[in-house]
Amino acid sequence: MKKFWNWVRDEDTDSRTLYLNGVIAEESWFEDDVTPAAFKEELLSGKGDIIVWINSPGGDCIAAAQIYNMLMDYKGNVTVKIDGIAASAASVISMAGTKVLMSPTSLMMLHNPFTIAIGDSEEMQKAIGMLNEVKESIINAYEIKTGLSRTRLSHLMDAETWLNANKAIELGFADAIMFKPGESPPQDSFVFSRRAVANSLLDKLKKPMPQQSTEPLYERLNLLKY
Repeated sequence: MKKFWNWVRDEDTDSRTLYLNGVIAEESWFEDDVTPAAFKEELLSGKGDIIVWINSPGGDCIAAAQIYNMLMDYKGNVTVKIDGIAASAASVISMAGTKVLMSPTSLMMLHNPFTIAIGDSEEMQKAIGMLNEVKESIINAYEIKTGLSRTRLSHLMDAETWLNANKAIELGFADAIMFKPGESPPQDSFVFSRRAVANSLLDKLKKPMPQQSTEPLYERLNLLKY
């Protein structure tokens, strides 16, 4: 079993820290009973509050959903610390934090799930329907943490939005910046949206640009990525 997680226990305080680095599950957890069971066993092998460090570009949405649920159901406090990037599926996991802290140099990224499908028009419609439902499930996690409207969260995902620490706090995705005394973030801090940049360029050029091709669609849920 190739693990993307690592537990470290402080022998003096008996506190535990979970490190999530790299791709979340290189192999899908869909129809996999062994890997999520192993993760849960390690999570429940101790008691008390835990710290979760995240530096991940995302990965399998099923694995992210299960880890999110396990952390949400955990009896102790879960402090999430983002020290590099929490993108895509990793951003969903971060929403399980009782408190979410970001390094001043870290980033969070939200976008729509994608997959690949092969078949006729009916199969394509099924894939689109599946992606829409997966997106709604992701919005559920964002909504609980941020309190933002589902429409706004959907627009953030549509635009592939990158959030620096200040903007993440402003929108409710994070609670504080590490290494920084508590203070209110700027009211109009920077946020990068790929779609917003493209629209701005279109306005300036005053001519149509080739539309980017959509992400390919997967036929099976076990290939679904976020």
